[in-house]
Amino acid sequence: MQRISSKVRPNLDQVAKENGFEFHVIDNETYWDESHYYQFTLNQIENDIEDPTAEIHAMAMDCAAEVFKDEQHLQTLGLPFAYWDYVANSFKQKEPFLYGRIDLAYNGTGPAKLYEFNYDTPTSLYEAAYFQWLWLEDAKKSGLLAENTDQYNLIQEKLIERFASINPDKTMYFASTRGHNEDIGTTEYIRDCATQAGLTTQFICLEDIGLDQSDQFIDLDYQQINHIFKLYPWEFMFEEEFASFLPLSNTRWIEPSWKWVLSNKGFLAFLWHKNKGHPNLLETHIEDNSQSQVASGWVRKQFLSREGANITLNAGSGKYLVADGPYAGNKTIRQACHLLPDFDGNFPVIGSWVVGDEAVGIGIREDLTLITQDTSRFVPHCIID
Repeated sequence: MQRISSKVRPNLDQVAKENGFEFHVIDNETYWDESHYYQFTLNQIENDIEDPTAEIHAMAMDCAAEVFKDEQHLQTLGLPFAYWDYVANSFKQKEPFLYGRIDLAYNGTGPAKLYEFNYDTPTSLYEAAYFQWLWLEDAKKSGLLAENTDQYNLIQEKLIERFASINPDKTMYFASTRGHNEDIGTTEYIRDCATQAGLTTQFICLEDIGLDQSDQFIDLDYQQINHIFKLYPWEFMFEEEFASFLPLSNTRWIEPSWKWVLSNKGFLAFLWHKNKGHPNLLETHIEDNSQSQVASGWVRKQFLSREGANITLNAGSGKYLVADGPYAGNKTIRQACHLLPDFDGNFPVIGSWVVGDEAVGIGIREDLTLITQDTSRFVPHCIID
């Protein structure tokens, strides 16, 4: 695994605009960063990332089945009581799911280590699935990379295949919140994949979804919504005014409500206790007080937090970092500290994508600190043997 300097396409802004990548620059700061790329060998991808990703996903699904057998586990994770049956039944009925992202620390040698699951509303999908593939093709055309250069990226292909299999009536709405360009762009990309799969699709802002007299969710034309993809977290959904109607409605959501459990960082503790010592897992415990069984070299995370917010990292040897955020006050876990690799002061985390039950590709986010946040850059990758 190497971090290699690269030339930025002189027409990058135009290419991004033509391909609908309106957030390649965020708040006048570079988000998509092709001034470098990460290079892997095929062995590193297949043996150290792809296979472990598939195994971690399988372990997670097996562990989730045990969590849903005991309501005490749902209470421990903090699921509101009113939604216990709704969420548990979603899993028992095997409501279909689309995708997820597993965040890994990996330096090119040794086992990759699981940081967390992003299994409800994972972001950086368009960048990983489409725009970095476009970068690879352009890099080969320009001579920057050899013609036989590859990339671990079947994400878009598998998304299309998955959509073709999970919706029996072949119609689906796609929703995100109004005014959020990144979320809207990601949602529209996913919608395009569904369209390519042969589905009839329609975008709707979450704020425009209503209820009819029979407590069913409807669009602005008063048409019932039977299947809908939403890029909006379940913990937020359960706090909305319409939340009490979720169990009453016939609407099927992608992602399904059972994904709330896997996206809750408390789940990492259940996964560890079921698979203690697994080479791809970090020791993790739920904190009942300020003390924990992970005595030194630890990271504290809120059960429900996003984009690196509200993380405290104590790596020992004087390394102590705190990331502020809006999620303080939740229950917390303490996870054994395993630092991201350091490439000349740049710290990459690998987002390994799962579609259905398949490991299908990666995207890399890079930061100047050990905590990856919403401002972290996306850097493309390639495979060269």
